[in-house]
Amino acid sequence: MKFHPVLCRNETEVESKLITQYLLPQLGYTPDTWSQEVAFGKARLDFLAFATSFFPRPLDAVSQLSVVIEAKHPREKLDDHVRKFKQYLNKLHICHGLLTNGKEIRIYERIQSEIYLKLTCRGEQVEDFLPEIKQLIGRDELQNRESNGRESNGRESNETLNPAPPVKPITPSPPPWSPQSTPDATPDSENISANTNNQDTPPIIHKFVATHRDIANFNPVQRANQVKKTMKVITVYHNKGGVGKTTTVVNLAAALTKKGKRVLIIDLDSQANTTFATGLIKFEDEQEDDIKESNILQLLQSEEFDYIPDIARKSQFTDPEVDVVPSHIDLMQYETDLNSLDYSRLILRDKLNQVSDTYDVVLIDTPPSLNFYARIALIATDYLIIPSDLKPFANQGLTNVKDFVKTINGFRRQIGRSEIDVLGVLACQISTNARFVQHTLRKRLQTIPERYALPVLDTVIYEREDLAKCTEEVQEVDGHEIPNPRSILDYKPNSKAAQEFELLGMEVLDKVGVKV
Repeated sequence: MKFHPVLCRNETEVESKLITQYLLPQLGYTPDTWSQEVAFGKARLDFLAFATSFFPRPLDAVSQLSVVIEAKHPREKLDDHVRKFKQYLNKLHICHGLLTNGKEIRIYERIQSEIYLKLTCRGEQVEDFLPEIKQLIGRDELQNRESNGRESNGRESNETLNPAPPVKPITPSPPPWSPQSTPDATPDSENISANTNNQDTPPIIHKFVATHRDIANFNPVQRANQVKKTMKVITVYHNKGGVGKTTTVVNLAAALTKKGKRVLIIDLDSQANTTFATGLIKFEDEQEDDIKESNILQLLQSEEFDYIPDIARKSQFTDPEVDVVPSHIDLMQYETDLNSLDYSRLILRDKLNQVSDTYDVVLIDTPPSLNFYARIALIATDYLIIPSDLKPFANQGLTNVKDFVKTINGFRRQIGRSEIDVLGVLACQISTNARFVQHTLRKRLQTIPERYALPVLDTVIYEREDLAKCTEEVQEVDGHEIPNPRSILDYKPNSKAAQEFELLGMEVLDKVGVKV
């Protein structure tokens, strides 16, 4: 799971998205070892975490197993809060603290009555610095220090007696999908050093643990140039319906095309929900049906004719446009006939190969079943995304998905193709209830790799009203209301839902090796 500071627009989101959803689990703190909004006299801590269960643990004279975590608004400067942060650590006799505004993360250590800056990094770098952060305030590390007797109350370290000279922090380049941080997100050594002249602020030792030299020398442009530029085929599949497949396909396509990628959508579901959601069904009466004779069915019925350029239509549900191979209700009645053809299993793969220079990414929407159409999609694909609302039936269906993929991989090996690369389970249609997000969601996400041995995508798509409304847009033509659905990135580009799909787009491009 990754953290994206672009999603933190206020203090509450820094608390929920950086601290409770990301940092605390990554550092090994379980829900019974941390508490939020902890009051001690006039002091009110955002978070207090213990390396051991905190109930009914008292704060004694030495709390080396405690970590104070304070979250601030992304627009606030952390320097303005260092003095109060120092008071918290001293008053509560706590040795470790983390101060963050989402854009910058600082870790301090209290030695006697002073606090020292041990590590700083930008918000989008937190994953790169996780080993160092764990070394400083990880739950297991704090427990090991106590058991080994390496810490004692009020001990002066060699660093205090012989302070290391200030050094500029190493700032590794962000991963290709990470949004560039704002200028003030990068720690400024001059501003930090200026604090040493302020009597109210303790001197800060710049000790930056940076063992990832390869990260520091990371060059995203050079990496992108090394990636072979080929069309990536991604199938969105789950054998349970109602888990957000169509929503994922159309809005992910919009996010990718807005990144300058040439995108093709293929609708292989006879329900044609994706065809509708991309705005290709402009008729109200079946007699006006203009896709009946030109859809995915014709593409699959003919080995020598009806290629993708003949069938694909320009869709304006997003800007720039996306090409869509539409589906149709007639697809249902021809499944048995198509399955009996000798070339049927490979026809979609072959026709995709013919347009490998035309598109950067192909997204295939599939039916919620184990049928022929799902099979040929998985034979043709390179990657798989499994959307899921993480509810019991959807989770139980993951076993069927795994078995189905295993069967398909057996056939792929026979034709000389590598196994499907499962990008992960995508949490979709997730409740935004704060308690659910902080506790239940985390447990459900952990269940996927533990019980089903499947990876989980970092991005979470929450259940939002805007996502429903954007597909219900209409336009009036000659007194008739004609469906005019739009992607969430075009309907409300500044909404939380739009940001989530932007992040999904960046994550997917990074995982499939396409330059952002």
